[in-house]
Amino acid sequence: MSEQQAKLSKSEAKTYRVQGFTCANCAAKFENNVKSLPGVQDAKVNFGASKITVLGTTTIEELEKAGAFENLKVREDKEKSVKREPFWKQKENIKVYISAVLLVISWFLGKQYGEEHIFATIGYAAAILIGGYSLFIKGFKNLVRLNFDMNTLMTVAILGAAAIGEWGEGATVVILFAISEALERYSMDKARQSIESLMDIAPKEALIRRGNEEMMVPVDDIQVGDIMIVKPGQKLAMDGIVIKGTSTLNQAAITGESVPVTKTVGDEVFAGTLNEEGLLEVKVTKRVEDTTLSKIIHLVEEAQAERAPSQAFVDRFAKYYTPAIIIFALLLAVIPPLFMGADWSEWIYRGLAVLVVGCPCALVISTPVSIVTAIGNAAKNGVLIKGGIYLEEAGNLKVIAFDKTGTLTKGIPSVTDVVTYNGNENELMTITAAIEKGSQHPLASAIIRKAEEDGLNFNDVSVEEFQSITGKGVKAKVNNAMYYVGSPGLFEELLPNGIQSEIKEQITTLQIQGKTVMALGTEKEILALIAVADEIRESSKEVIRKLHQVGIEKTVMLTGDNQRTAEAIGKQVGVSDIKADLLPEDKLNFIKELRDKYRSVAMVGDGVNDAPALAASTVGVAMGGAGTDTALETADIVLMSDDLSKLPYTIKLSRKALAIIKQNITFSLGIKALALLLIVPGWLTLWLAIFADMGATLIVTLNSMRLLNVKE
Repeated sequence: MSEQQAKLSKSEAKTYRVQGFTCANCAAKFENNVKSLPGVQDAKVNFGASKITVLGTTTIEELEKAGAFENLKVREDKEKSVKREPFWKQKENIKVYISAVLLVISWFLGKQYGEEHIFATIGYAAAILIGGYSLFIKGFKNLVRLNFDMNTLMTVAILGAAAIGEWGEGATVVILFAISEALERYSMDKARQSIESLMDIAPKEALIRRGNEEMMVPVDDIQVGDIMIVKPGQKLAMDGIVIKGTSTLNQAAITGESVPVTKTVGDEVFAGTLNEEGLLEVKVTKRVEDTTLSKIIHLVEEAQAERAPSQAFVDRFAKYYTPAIIIFALLLAVIPPLFMGADWSEWIYRGLAVLVVGCPCALVISTPVSIVTAIGNAAKNGVLIKGGIYLEEAGNLKVIAFDKTGTLTKGIPSVTDVVTYNGNENELMTITAAIEKGSQHPLASAIIRKAEEDGLNFNDVSVEEFQSITGKGVKAKVNNAMYYVGSPGLFEELLPNGIQSEIKEQITTLQIQGKTVMALGTEKEILALIAVADEIRESSKEVIRKLHQVGIEKTVMLTGDNQRTAEAIGKQVGVSDIKADLLPEDKLNFIKELRDKYRSVAMVGDGVNDAPALAASTVGVAMGGAGTDTALETADIVLMSDDLSKLPYTIKLSRKALAIIKQNITFSLGIKALALLLIVPGWLTLWLAIFADMGATLIVTLNSMRLLNVKE
């Protein structure tokens, strides 16, 4: 978020939705007009999201007056969006149809009676007036203020064409420019629809039970602690915790997961998800503006307002380029007739053609459409990209580092092997679980889970004299016999002759597989070995393979685990590099080293304990964002589901966006250079100039729209 936006959002600022923006220039002009309104201290337009945030006091009427030059419509942020007329029925587009019909009729009249005939001229003049009325109003106002934007260039060119008798070409320029503007509007609306569709995901009211009464309550009036009743087939209106019932929820809208997830008492649920089969009672935990969906919408809108480096370059370029074109056109129109005795009308015509071709429409729109489209597409697929800069950075990535626990693995240790030497497995596991019930160690919870799954009755076993042996294990008396549960090292010290060689071999085999081994025994012998491992996520191996496939040069796994365990997991997953025995500050330093060497480095973690490393990387990627606010706040890119499978899609989308932005900028500048070269032999006509400009705008826009088709 820019400093200005942060300032605005902290103060008593109010946000409004704006309808009718056609270009970034118009948005900037509207922002300046609003800033100069009485009572307004500051204002910030978000072009991507079609919003304005105003600090101070003003009315919607005043704001609409400030946007009258573009016929902008303003409404409260919370108001439901007004359904826009279909594209072909919009008032501004109907004028284009009328002008086009008049142009065709006038062309026929010109062919019939000659170009100079009064009927043809009147027809062309009418086409110019109807199609270019709003353009002229903006152009004249800008001309008076010496503000040279696209509207000014077009106004001068069209009036100049009429003045030297080129009525037909003037009318053609008006119509082609109007079509170009309409297409720009259409493409930006299409790109913005991704956010609008997000806004309509969650219902605007919910069935709430207060006391013994059930009532429909608008979401703005629902309080934290209210009980929300969600029937099968309904969407959840608020975030909360399930307090009664079990059902499967389709969370695709939030996390992008297509497979429904089972939710039962105690589970967290999100606004905008669809309840598929059971009746749920949910205790509301957040107000409507704090729900995960609201945060996603807010972050996507902020992201679309952030300028990408290439957009900043384009804006700087256009700032100097437009005045330079005007000076060049003026010199071209005046110098040859004045100093070389050339024909005035021919060189004025060439100067006007330069003005038209110099219009930087395609260039200015080349980046924002791509960024808004890509970020919107990502949000619909459960990936939050927090700005154009991170979209571009992700497209440049060469190295991705992963935290192991909870990212490549599930982060929950589970029992993988039980090897018994003396006694029945169930009996020995019952004794072990009964003893470990008193321990706080994460490995103890894995043993207890395994005993519960196997239906062992360990809670009824009486345990006496429980004692922890620091760093090695625990001991306790069960049925008057003293048992020990702990690391192999504990038994090396405990047993008179150490561990037998065949048991040692078994321990080493399990450790090479990346498992942590614990033993159950007495002072005389080892009774059983229990191996515990943090399970690898099913998707990890496939994700790493796909990342290498899409061009990531190096994948690194970072972990605090010992080297042997780390290597076993790293080999299984397929990462190209493994760094083990790392403390949090070691991870941070390693990321800094990678940045020095490769420049573009991403760090992927679960967003909680990896915050320093995420911050040090070029792009911090957090997963499982739907459940944690930390991830939403700290990372640059958030994978909303607790799963890495969206990462290759994100890299693919970013690379495609970067390629499209480069193509757009190169093409826009190339077509301008080519058209300007046509001036030398005098081949650049007015209609060809506007056609080149409109064609470039259309191609750039359609090229950006291809980002909507990037799928997993």
